[in-house]
Amino acid sequence: MTPTAIDYQIMWNRLIAVVEEQATTLIRTAFSTSVREAGDLSAGLFDRKGRMMAQAVTGTPGHVNAMAESVTHFVREIGAQNIFEGDVFITNDPWMGTGHLHDITVVSPAFRDDRHIGFFACTAHVVDIGGRGFGPDANEVFEEGLLIPIMKFAERGEVARDLIRLVRANVREPDQVVGDMYSLAACNAAGDRRLQVMMGEFGITDLDGLADFIIETSRKATHEAIAKVPDGTFRHTMQVDGYDDPVTMMVRLDVAGDKIKADFDGTSGMSRFGVNCPEVYTRAYACYGLKCAVAPQVPNNTGSLEPFEITAPEGCILAAKRPAPVSVRHVLGHLVPDVVLGALHQALPNTVPAEGASALWNIQISARACDPDSGLPNREVLMFNSGGTGARPEFDGLSATAFPSGVSTMSVEATEHVGPITVWRKDLRSGSGGAGALRGGLGQTIEIEPRDGYDFYFNAMFDRVENPARGRDGGASGAAGRVELADGTKLRSKGRQLVKNGQRLKLSLPGGGGYGAPGDRDRAQLENDIRAGLITPEQAKQDYGFEE
Repeated sequence: MTPTAIDYQIMWNRLIAVVEEQATTLIRTAFSTSVREAGDLSAGLFDRKGRMMAQAVTGTPGHVNAMAESVTHFVREIGAQNIFEGDVFITNDPWMGTGHLHDITVVSPAFRDDRHIGFFACTAHVVDIGGRGFGPDANEVFEEGLLIPIMKFAERGEVARDLIRLVRANVREPDQVVGDMYSLAACNAAGDRRLQVMMGEFGITDLDGLADFIIETSRKATHEAIAKVPDGTFRHTMQVDGYDDPVTMMVRLDVAGDKIKADFDGTSGMSRFGVNCPEVYTRAYACYGLKCAVAPQVPNNTGSLEPFEITAPEGCILAAKRPAPVSVRHVLGHLVPDVVLGALHQALPNTVPAEGASALWNIQISARACDPDSGLPNREVLMFNSGGTGARPEFDGLSATAFPSGVSTMSVEATEHVGPITVWRKDLRSGSGGAGALRGGLGQTIEIEPRDGYDFYFNAMFDRVENPARGRDGGASGAAGRVELADGTKLRSKGRQLVKNGQRLKLSLPGGGGYGAPGDRDRAQLENDIRAGLITPEQAKQDYGFEE
């Protein structure tokens, strides 16, 4: 019996549960704290053509939306004639995967009754991939670590042992990295088991009809949502820190009928450092920003992404060419939504938030013994930290919240467990939210010290230090970020630096911009902010003209 639209809708809902269990398996089995604590991952189901049918809610847009493209590369590179039951494919190619070498993407074909029916795919950020380590200092991608081309991790269930040996010989944390590779494969296997049960319950033998229904329904709903946006051409420009020189990010947004095109022509050229962004990652976050504002209720899949056309001139910093260094592509990639939303604000006022800290303040710590002869082991520690989001048209910004990446903050206890560091301080940064009728979200203040017997190097990859998040419609900018030692010694916002034993690294994370004129802020809200320590009485007077 041919399934009806109602049958397909029920199956669609079940698929969401399938891919959520897929993602949960990855979180439970992952070795790296970035995956099991922060959720820096993606998981999804694809049809035989490589079209994304469903994605797990757990995950980041940069992984999910980039993975929506990458599976088609796997289909092309492997070839249908070389896909067998029990196969597992792998890559971390930045231009074929999700933008940098630290993200490993694993794709597993799904079969039913000896017939290939689709793919499960997942991505995770690993703690190390060799090379210089996770940081922006490289001048070519070759310096940034081991590149695994699209290949088979396993064929007919047999793991490629030489690949495992090669990876172990090239990374600083071989047990963690190889363990995460196996957890990625296990994640896909868990999704496949649940899919087989679901297909048996509904009596279907393939995913073709369901995939067409999901993708066409989502495409239609997205086109209908875009058609409600006023037609026109809207431009926006934003300057960000870059590495050694400021970067101009420029977008032209063309809205015509039921289609939106975003073109980043005019954006700065590539950097000689690893802040470059492959175009796949730019598309991922530009689509995400636009879709959040225009069609937030439509599930994310190939159908809901296709109506957004995203282009950037090849060779600009948002469409980096091989072999450009791209290790910290997230820094500019996470700022892309602020650019496109600034343009969309002109078409849809009172819809999008003010600019936020946006880019994660990731910190990669390489702990090394003060005495090389002490026998103390080297350790690699990765922390994810977030500043404040921009205020929204009806609400204050969110404090210490990762937008647009959506990752969780790692707990201090979990971070200290994997490396010889002590986090002495991690609290909200009073006064860092931009003033406005709606206040920007606050950043954080974090202090980190190497434990006895250790120094540590850290790779800084921070933005919004020279160019804070701007307010909207009269709102003030959020506070700029700062990188320093606890004694006030100023440090660089990007690049590898040393913190000696007995010193403390102090990070002051940026706040989000305010929304609307500060003089319009409700008096009761100001009083609450002062009581909670979110702003001081002096700031209330200076920024808002408020006196108790």
